[in-house]
Amino acid sequence: MLLFKRVVVLNFVFMVVCFTLSPLLIRADENSQPQKFSADSLQVYSVPADSLHWDVQGKTSYTEYQGRQCIFLDGGAAILKDFEMRDGIIDVDISTAASRGFLGIQFRMDSTGGNAEYIYLRPQFSGQPDAMQYTPVIGGGLNWQIYNGTGFTGAVDIPHDEWFHIRIVIMGAQAFLYVKDMNNPALVMSDLKSGVQNGFVALVALMGGVYFSDFKIQTTPAAPWERHHPPMIQGVLTGWELSPSFDALSVDPERPLTAAESDTMQWQSVEAEAPGFVTIYRYRPAPRIRVTFANDFSKRLEPQPGSKLIYARCIINSPVDGVKKLSFGYSDEVSVFLNGNILFRGRSAQNFRDTRFLGIVDPENDAVYLSLKKGRNELILALSELGGGWGFICRLVE
Repeated sequence: MLLFKRVVVLNFVFMVVCFTLSPLLIRADENSQPQKFSADSLQVYSVPADSLHWDVQGKTSYTEYQGRQCIFLDGGAAILKDFEMRDGIIDVDISTAASRGFLGIQFRMDSTGGNAEYIYLRPQFSGQPDAMQYTPVIGGGLNWQIYNGTGFTGAVDIPHDEWFHIRIVIMGAQAFLYVKDMNNPALVMSDLKSGVQNGFVALVALMGGVYFSDFKIQTTPAAPWERHHPPMIQGVLTGWELSPSFDALSVDPERPLTAAESDTMQWQSVEAEAPGFVTIYRYRPAPRIRVTFANDFSKRLEPQPGSKLIYARCIINSPVDGVKKLSFGYSDEVSVFLNGNILFRGRSAQNFRDTRFLGIVDPENDAVYLSLKKGRNELILALSELGGGWGFICRLVE
């Protein structure tokens, strides 16, 4: 029986939202059989653009464009049928006449579609530092606000309304994206973050209208699984506890937890990952909402039904009474409490501070000064999420 998976896609600029496209089952001729792939073979498979080989979802079609048979996606996905891979090489030609779009490939997608690796291009930012991006899909959501910079984003020229070639080489915990130039990678992903080591492959286009043609795929022998973590940032707080997830509108985010609430909370111990981020989608499902201010800046103070909130707790044991600076970044909203007193309230959601604001998480986003007492101090963050990555990073500055 064919497996039909659901692909998670996001509108990265206009919406802070994560949604799943409803599957659209295309029935093949009963006398036809899809091409079978061998995961042990080094053969290069050329996959036709037809319903026999692809499961399409959302706004999709099989068509001819610029003299080629191709798959058209515009807010849709096409999943390669009966094929899973660990390591391999993916080749495809792409053409888009859209002035704006988010188009790319997901690989190592698990059986739920909620965890995968995702590489995509932004034609509207051609030549700019974020023209391309890698983000892991974790817990049903993308994490592009958390994972940025070297290994995640980069500049590349994206042709307009003409065919160009892309290649993804996947080797263990690393991957390499080639755009037009097959000799030099445009983006080197030194540490794939989803944790999935084997899965499905899908073509994805959130919006903009894109054509995919001449798709080829090749499995390769499994490379050693070597993680290349960045160094931990000096002073970063690594040991945290997370509460269950709450409906954000049912909680007053500016009210500190009482001692009884904190003592009876079902806390889950987690460790920050290098260079110091706590990625909450690893532990709590991503909310799937469309914010009201995505296209209307005047609505940014409205309540956002569907948003989620968790508390994160860290115990700081201070040898003396004193004041220390706490630098931190977060997504999307936070209240900072120390020993039951609120110190800070901030909002860093995409489009919240201005219409082009992205809400990228960085340890230097904001800072407060902690009046620590000698002994045990309870630092608690109340973190609300709308989309684009739920997480935070905190460090004490000496």
